[in-house]
Amino acid sequence: RPPSAMDWQVLTRELSLYLESQVRVGFLGSGVGLSLVLGFGVAYACYYLNSIAKKPQLVASNDRFCRFLEEYCPVVTETYYPTIWCWEGRVQTLLRPFITSRPQVQYRNELIKTADGGQISLDWFDNDDSSYYPDASTRPTVLLLPGLTGTSRESYILHMIHQSETLGYRCVVFNNRGIAGEELLFDMYVYMFLFFICSMLLLNYLGKTGRDTPLMAAAIFSAGWNVFESVESLEKPLNWLLFNYYLTTCLQSSISRHRQMLEKLFDMDLVMKARTVREFDKQFTSVMFGYRSIDDYYEDASPCRKLKSVGIPVLCLNSVDDVFSPAHAIPVETAKQNANVALVLTSCGGHIGFLEGIWPRKCTYMDRVFKQFVQAVFEHGNKIFSM
Repeated sequence: RPPSAMDWQVLTRELSLYLESQVRVGFLGSGVGLSLVLGFGVAYACYYLNSIAKKPQLVASNDRFCRFLEEYCPVVTETYYPTIWCWEGRVQTLLRPFITSRPQVQYRNELIKTADGGQISLDWFDNDDSSYYPDASTRPTVLLLPGLTGTSRESYILHMIHQSETLGYRCVVFNNRGIAGEELLFDMYVYMFLFFICSMLLLNYLGKTGRDTPLMAAAIFSAGWNVFESVESLEKPLNWLLFNYYLTTCLQSSISRHRQMLEKLFDMDLVMKARTVREFDKQFTSVMFGYRSIDDYYEDASPCRKLKSVGIPVLCLNSVDDVFSPAHAIPVETAKQNANVALVLTSCGGHIGFLEGIWPRKCTYMDRVFKQFVQAVFEHGNKIFSM
């Protein structure tokens, strides 16, 4: 039967008596239980404020770029207060997909056939209700590229689109190959591409093209700067258990439905037996791209070696506790040699985590960095484009 009002009164009274008896029990009956709780809380708060909540480190050699960020993207100079009960990097990485909300986004899918017979799937958020840019031909476009195994339905992508929507911008998400698309559309229009949300692919592209790119600027979140260091970090026992094995199975799942076709080119039995990302890359990825060895592939894929050649303004946000990109592998000295690059390094945040607030359902620190920087580039970009 459902509890009655009398039941609740009895339960409340018994609980109150129990708590009172526990508080009274202690050295000389001084309420040491409550004192311990309060003492622990104060000690934890002091530790959090002194060691966890910190201002990010802004690394940039260009004073003009620094002043631009300080004025139009001030979040990168403010103290980042990670969620007090889950500030550790691995915890933030694991919890973000489950804690953060998933804004509703209606996409328009477009499939583009490629010269090699494949296709590219684009998911458009046109934002036709934009009051800031009612003319679609002049509406700024934000290009989002999800990370490895990511799609347009990732929570962080949906939040980026929500932030862009409030600014009146259009978004297009570049899905990795193998994602099913809808009817092919031919009314593709682009005013200005700006952002990729990815790391290795974009950074390597920018390093190779320099200033010869249609992009105005770029924001990179949780970049994997050195692939050798990334896979080594992910192969540590706890990281393998929490991330590596799961990521490997995701990669295998993404190609398993094409197994009949891929068996003509790869030893799929070995590919499907892989238990680490390194093993998968050795048997599949490096072979697919025609590298002689996995070391050659990782050498070429590591964006830290191309950062010095980036020719447009780039803001890179990393957390130093990201197991996917360990702190010692972040190319701080190389970044100081390129006036187009600014690194923002937080003490906590994990990989695409950056949770903040008591219950981080909505906006994260990363979302705020994204919103302020994209708005700064579109509305005040003339102050940094001529660097």
